[in-house]
Amino acid sequence: MQVIPLQAIPSQRVTVLLANQNCQIKVYQKTTGVYLDLYINDAPIVTGVVCRDRVALVRDSYLGFVGDLSFFDTQGVSDPEYGGIGARYQLVYLEASDLS
Repeated sequence: MQVIPLQAIPSQRVTVLLANQNCQIKVYQKTTGVYLDLYINDAPIVTGVVCRDRVALVRDSYLGFVGDLSFFDTQGVSDPEYGGIGARYQLVYLEASDLS
């Protein structure tokens, strides 16, 4: 399990190496919630995925991403809001071994 460093801002993009995958992650707030786009080497894996507390964001291995991503509320069970991202709401990378 690895925490992805994010800031409490409404829209951001981070680049991170996860299981030897060059990942670009976009996290952004809309009126209907927080959303995530995931790219590997600038190729889209998933886009426009709504972020929920403790719900896998990629879910399907056929998409070509090793492992998964999920937000965790460290103070309860609420879905993330940008004002708490990076502190209360942590984006976590789960390795394939963590998922079984």
